[in-house]
Amino acid sequence: MQSRTLWRWFASFVLIVVVSFAAYTWLVLHWSYSSGERAGYVQKFSKKGWLCKTWEGELAMVSMPGTLSEKFNFTVVDDAVADKINKNLGKRVSLDYEQHKGVPSSCFAETEYFVTDVRVVE
Repeated sequence: MQSRTLWRWFASFVLIVVVSFAAYTWLVLHWSYSSGERAGYVQKFSKKGWLCKTWEGELAMVSMPGTLSEKFNFTVVDDAVADKINKNLGKRVSLDYEQHKGVPSSCFAETEYFVTDVRVVE
């Protein structure tokens, strides 16, 4: 009888941990900490991941010609947005992004910046 109680307690504890982790992951991925826009040239963009494939990229932001560029690493989970970026490689683009802090695993993204839209800047 006591082992059955111990088993129920353990199963309840595991269930609470799994549900809490799932709820936390859902919250972090659907509630953005901040949002913004960055402009520059996409110099690196590839689909990565062993199990969860995401598009990972690097935007070179140049403030003035002749100065060193600042790099902005980002993640794209929407294939339609990834297609837009791939079609505009080499052009100056503006990326709309949302920042999601505390993403629990690199399976969901390698960065905390999720690009939601892209526009070519003339």
